[in-house]
Amino acid sequence: MKIRQPIIAVVGHIDHGKTTILDKIRGTTVARKEAGAITQHVGASEIPLDIIKKVCGLLLARLQTEFTIPGLLMIDTPGHEAFTNLRKRGGSISDLAILVVDINEGFKAQTREAISILKQFKVPFIVAANKIDLLPGWKSQKTVCFAESFKSQPPHVQQELDNQLYKIVISLSDYGIESERYDRVEDYTKRVAIVPVSGITGEGIGELLMLLTGLAQKFLEKKLKIEVSGPAKGSVLEVKEIKGLGKTIDVIIYDGILKKGDTIVVGGTEGPIVTKVRAILKPSPLKELREKGQFQSVDEVSAAAGIKISAPELDNAVAGMSLKVANTKEEIEKAKEELQKEIKEILFEKGEEGVIIKADSVGAVEALEGMFKQINLPIRKAGIGILTKSDVVEAKLMKEKNKLYGVIFAFNIEIPKDVKQLADDYGIKIFSADIIYTLFEKYKDWKEQQIEEERRIAHEKLIWPGKVKILKGYVFRQSNPAVVGVEIFGRIKTKVRLIRNDGKEVGEIKEIQHEGKSVSEAKSGDKVAISIPKAVVGRTIHEGDELLVFMPRSHLEIIESKFLNDLSEEELIIIEEFKQSQK
Repeated sequence: MKIRQPIIAVVGHIDHGKTTILDKIRGTTVARKEAGAITQHVGASEIPLDIIKKVCGLLLARLQTEFTIPGLLMIDTPGHEAFTNLRKRGGSISDLAILVVDINEGFKAQTREAISILKQFKVPFIVAANKIDLLPGWKSQKTVCFAESFKSQPPHVQQELDNQLYKIVISLSDYGIESERYDRVEDYTKRVAIVPVSGITGEGIGELLMLLTGLAQKFLEKKLKIEVSGPAKGSVLEVKEIKGLGKTIDVIIYDGILKKGDTIVVGGTEGPIVTKVRAILKPSPLKELREKGQFQSVDEVSAAAGIKISAPELDNAVAGMSLKVANTKEEIEKAKEELQKEIKEILFEKGEEGVIIKADSVGAVEALEGMFKQINLPIRKAGIGILTKSDVVEAKLMKEKNKLYGVIFAFNIEIPKDVKQLADDYGIKIFSADIIYTLFEKYKDWKEQQIEEERRIAHEKLIWPGKVKILKGYVFRQSNPAVVGVEIFGRIKTKVRLIRNDGKEVGEIKEIQHEGKSVSEAKSGDKVAISIPKAVVGRTIHEGDELLVFMPRSHLEIIESKFLNDLSEEELIIIEEFKQSQK
């Protein structure tokens, strides 16, 4: 058994400085002439413990902890893939996360998306409140220690920083998360630590590395124990075409060891792929991840590590799926069975009512499914790849049953023109975005509009619960038609029938007058005059009588099934009175 590095995902809104912070961490070590000790992996930066100790200096020594973790593996793949593809069945391979927030801008769309996903996968995180160097009046100091730099700032700048941090604290509390500046946190199991940093000047980088290392050592040591010689397990971050190599996969190995020539089983669009590792590639130390031609071939690698794998038959490999080493027939069959089960759990088509979702990766689909579950939105079909005409046709079938389900969510995928045209022809709404949170905001706004429109139409067409009380002394005409003053309970409109408590009909409201003007409806609390052609005061109706609006059964069923929450307590009571009158 050995202790591996914790895998740390760096997430946050675009331009809030995720890459800048990681560049500064790498740059800091270069400045200390330790470039050779840092290994730059595919989508990841491996930072050894001795480098962390040199960067942090006395900050780490103050923890008085014996460190057994070998360092940190930070994942810096941009966009939503930074986290959603760091998955394994039932959770995430990330042990910790850094949520990067621009201290001057606060929460944005991708910040909220990141928090939702972190909560869904139950990944502990700390907040890096970045760009403190841009606070008005901030005087940058030549130190990686925030505490030292903070002491050197004028009182009004210190106050401004705390004000901006407090906004982040408030935003996190909206998600039920308690947080505080790192040096004010007493229990890290109950509060999220916020570290003020600057990815440009390096201030706060020391505390950020100290916290990550300290928390990983104290709370994750048992989780980080792995078998040194066991078969590798990993997660596919990206599938890429590389000149001279063909299709390759970028993988994070989180357990075991992978060797050149190993048989691996990877999730694919048409089922598990079984292939042999032709080459294991690592980028050259400290080279930019997206640079071409900077890879070094190695014979083996052990967890935790970010690598590129070259192997045949990877054309249908899917980002976000698991990778397993399986060198015997039995192991291969078991791995295929496990992967097939995993694929079916995430990518499916059901016969029940629900929406259709398509995304660019399995991780994104899984994240969407988790969020849909939170808002009780059922899914009929979940898949990956471009949108097709059959998806639109299926959505049309759903719309005919429930218009709120006749929609498609297209996350970070291509929508062909002919498919878009078919959707327009059928009136199918397609929600497309490259931020999961944005999809939900769009759907939420659309749904509210649809419900409001449905309410408007229902208000016009449905007969709602209502009751009138004939006021004493306000009989304006006894018959042909009877015209009486009434007080309204619930709501009434013209052309509705009125009945007594025994269910007997007394007539239809022909006209309503309010303050001398004819109106089509009246609501609770109004006092109006109504005309009832068939009623006769003193014979079929009397002063003081309470008359109920007759509601057809079909109207009542719609109101109770769709609009029950819109009814007042008074209207609910009127419905019960009406039901009693029909017995």
